[in-house]
Amino acid sequence: MSNPDEPTKNNHAGSPVPAETPTADVENPTPAAGFGVSAITRRWKREDLLKRGSLVARGLALLFSLLSFIIMASNKHGDRKNFDNYEEYRYLLAIAILSTLYTGVQALRHVHEISTGKQIFERRISAMVDFLGDQVVAYLLISSASAAIPMTNRMREGQDNIFTDSSASAISMSVFAFLSLALSAMVSGYNLSTQSYI
Repeated sequence: MSNPDEPTKNNHAGSPVPAETPTADVENPTPAAGFGVSAITRRWKREDLLKRGSLVARGLALLFSLLSFIIMASNKHGDRKNFDNYEEYRYLLAIAILSTLYTGVQALRHVHEISTGKQIFERRISAMVDFLGDQVVAYLLISSASAAIPMTNRMREGQDNIFTDSSASAISMSVFAFLSLALSAMVSGYNLSTQSYI
C-alpha cells in the first residue's frame, strides 16, 4: 500500500531511465588533446607556404625583368631602329636593370633564409623592406611599361618590323614582372600586417 504523503514514482518496467547530461565547465574549458599543437603546425605550414610563394613570385619577377632587360638591350637594328634614340625605351631598360638587381638580391636572401632557417635581418625590418621594395619596384615597372607603350603603338601604325616587335616583347616582359611583384607585394603586405610590434 502506498502512503498518500509520499511522492508518486513512475515505476514502469519498460521505460528507460533518463541519463544525466554532463555539463561542461564554461569558465575553465579544457582544450582537446592536440589543440595547441595543431594550431602551431597549421601556422608553420602557412608561414612556409608564404615564404615559398614569395620566393616563386620574386623568381618569376627576376626572370621577366631579366628578359625585358636582355630584349631591350639587344634591340639595335641600325639607323632609327635603336632603343638608344628613344628616352621611353631607355627608361624601360633602366627600370628593367633595377628590377633585375632588386629581385635577384631578394630571391637570394629568400633562398638563404629557407635553406639555413636564419634571418639576415630582424623579422620586422625584413617585412618592411620587402613590402616597400616590392611596392616601389612594381610601380616603376608599370610606369616604364606605360611610358613605352604609346611610342611602340605609334611606330607600329607606320610599319611593323623586328624593332617594334622586340620593343613590344620587352614591354610585355616588364608588365609580367610587374604582375609578379604585385603578387609578392600582397604576400609581403600580409607578412607585415601579421607582425607583432611589442
